[in-house]
Amino acid sequence: MTDHDHEHQRTVKPMVDEITDFEVLEIALRELCIEKGLFTAEDHRVFTEYAEQIGPTPAARLVAKAWLDPAFKDLAVTDAVAAAREVGVDWLDPTGFGTPSDFVAFKILEDTPTVHHVIVCALCSCYPRPILGNSPEWYRTPNYRRRIVRWPRQVLSEFGLQLPDDVEVRVEDSNQKHRFMVMPMRPAGTEGWTEDQLAEIITRDCLIGVALPKPGVTTNVTPLVRPAVRPVEA
Repeated sequence: MTDHDHEHQRTVKPMVDEITDFEVLEIALRELCIEKGLFTAEDHRVFTEYAEQIGPTPAARLVAKAWLDPAFKDLAVTDAVAAAREVGVDWLDPTGFGTPSDFVAFKILEDTPTVHHVIVCALCSCYPRPILGNSPEWYRTPNYRRRIVRWPRQVLSEFGLQLPDDVEVRVEDSNQKHRFMVMPMRPAGTEGWTEDQLAEIITRDCLIGVALPKPGVTTNVTPLVRPAVRPVEA
């Protein structure tokens, strides 16, 4: 073998990127569950495909409906699980074919002129997936999880959200048994809008609490994100 061959062996890129420890753990746990008969490989495929197609549309529809219907708004803030069913999400059995969810304590946090809510899971990445879909990558990072509970206004400003000093910021920490979603206030300039028009401006970030709904800003617009002043190393 020539020196050129040795050099080629050292520099050639592998066909498959290196997998992480978490991916190794997921594979091992999945294969063990299949071996024990807890579910089949086909069950896993169907559930994975279902989970990947969930998005925030039902949640946006829920908030838009609440903005237009005071009675439904009362239901949403008092019994979020029942309100979710009204927009087609059965929180107790979100997939319709699998084991019912074990995180049944779901609450919708209503913003007011003096209180703004934002959600986080400081421990890991607990998130209301049945109604919001998969969490964004930044939601799972140590930078967001650790900093939002210490410097909420600063972190929100990095998302481009500047709140007045007289507005209290409440950070709600999700956990194994509790999930939260924010109901932002209806913005000015949307008088006479239909439910479809309103739902379009209620983005995923609004439902997490790092943005506010604005006419003309939809899920297709990427918000301005500023660098962190006090970043946290992963």
